[in-house]
Amino acid sequence: MHRTHTCGELNLNDLGKVVTLAGWVQKSRDLGGMTFIDIRDRYGVTQLLFNMDENAGLCEQARQLSREFVIKVTGSVVERSNKNPKMPTGDIEIRVTSLEVLNEAKLPPFLIEDETDGGDDLRMKFRYLDLRRAPVRNNLILRHKTAQEVRKYLDMQNFLEVETPVLIKSTPEGARDFVVPSRMNPGEFYALPQSPQTFKQLLMVSGFDRYFQIVKCFRDEDLRADRQPEFTQIDCEMAFIEQEDILNTFEGLIRHLFKALKGIELEAVPRMSFEDAMRMYGSDKPDTRFGMLFTELNELVKGHNFPVFDNAELVVGINASGCAHYTRKQLDELTDFVKRPQIGATGLVYCRYNADGSLKSSVDKFYSEDELKKWAAAFNAQPDDLMLIMAGPADKVRKQLNELRLEMGNRLGLRDKNKFSPLWVIDFPLLEWDEETGRYHAMHHPFTSPKPEDIELLDSNPGAVRANAYDLVINGTEVGGGSIRIHNRDLQALMFKHLGFTPEEAQKQFGFLMNAFEYGAPPHGGIAFGFDRLVSIFAGLDSIRDVIAFPKNNSGRDVMIDSPASISEEQLKELSIKTTV
Repeated sequence: MHRTHTCGELNLNDLGKVVTLAGWVQKSRDLGGMTFIDIRDRYGVTQLLFNMDENAGLCEQARQLSREFVIKVTGSVVERSNKNPKMPTGDIEIRVTSLEVLNEAKLPPFLIEDETDGGDDLRMKFRYLDLRRAPVRNNLILRHKTAQEVRKYLDMQNFLEVETPVLIKSTPEGARDFVVPSRMNPGEFYALPQSPQTFKQLLMVSGFDRYFQIVKCFRDEDLRADRQPEFTQIDCEMAFIEQEDILNTFEGLIRHLFKALKGIELEAVPRMSFEDAMRMYGSDKPDTRFGMLFTELNELVKGHNFPVFDNAELVVGINASGCAHYTRKQLDELTDFVKRPQIGATGLVYCRYNADGSLKSSVDKFYSEDELKKWAAAFNAQPDDLMLIMAGPADKVRKQLNELRLEMGNRLGLRDKNKFSPLWVIDFPLLEWDEETGRYHAMHHPFTSPKPEDIELLDSNPGAVRANAYDLVINGTEVGGGSIRIHNRDLQALMFKHLGFTPEEAQKQFGFLMNAFEYGAPPHGGIAFGFDRLVSIFAGLDSIRDVIAFPKNNSGRDVMIDSPASISEEQLKELSIKTTV
């Protein structure tokens, strides 16, 4: 071994020991008679002392070291005269007696410090250097610990970790597949799995009644902060269970993770129907860390000759407590915010409840103060509150108001990353109508079971059928979702019919699963957690990129290795592929 100790473990109990450390030069400070160097490894930082009076040659050698040189030093542990309480090793330093340069280094393109001067693109290009920084390293340590705790809990619950194939067939599961050409089968392609969905159902048919896997999944979709083309799931399935068993088992997992990783004892996770979530928050993943619930105003505002309200399917608003002092400039900013193309609203109506008890709105021309008092009563508003109101098609305006609610939550500091508010959202619709294709699509996936009491509605009113489906939401982020599966071939065939599959198409795509159901499939269901999202929430981060060792950028590129990249004509010929780009 090149070292006797790491750079993060020595303390006053080690005084007098002769030790050998190895690592990278973090920084150096030349004070004339003495030179101090911080040496860093994965475990921490230790200060090295070189004294000109004791060994001038060694001190001169130390002065030649630059940042990120890889060095090995031997010396004795002594007490620091100027202690650093912010460092675990801040009470000691190493009085160096020998120094060996294991490898020199070019000056890095950005500071390898907790607070760096490197931008996102530069740090992505030199990710191997970025990973030396303590915040990034700590994220990966947290990721490791999370994976270990997941395995520990699920093992205690009798789950078996089973690996499933990565090269599978393309199936329509919502997003575009990544495809892989087969050299041995010209003109045919594998697909990378969007999830191990069908395989985990087959494992239930096989009698493995409790399965899990921390698994890579692949989706060729547009990217954002919480999406990557390859991501990791905690994929789970159970047999001989009902929805309540799933919710209890995996609420237990989340409680275990919060206790083990954050030291937080979560209370029982509340439940909310999809319908209530959309009505009160305009989102199926509501951030319940703060209030500002929706108030519907149709009965109060229609019939006053204000066309925006009179012609709207829904008039709905939120009460921003303590914001009546907002200036016209601030209100214009909010109006511009909801008019952004990403949100698409046409405008915003406000009503101030002034500290003196008077009410002032942007539509005073149409509504008297007595009418505005009825608005205030509906909102449970108090003096100094600000009511923000939007109108339009019901589904659309709810989603727009949700964006405004979240923006107000940010502005008012109500979305504290150190506060955690988990929620089960249940009773999702089974199907959702797609205007472009003119047919229903599965809201989750084609194997989701309808509520038994709603099955008869499949023919008469498909949009009203509820699914045996559930999502776990934490702080406005969906971290897990799943369902009770269809385990009956006839019901699965009926589901495919309503999704627009012909019997032949269904057999071609999913015949292997349908056939397996004929050999005794147990009732089963499961859930998949976004592992990257979970870790980013535990770390207090907005982007999952920061908890992935080698992530892609927003264009799906790995700028460090320059991927994706073209391949040679010889490779294309071997694969029987011609490109037209």
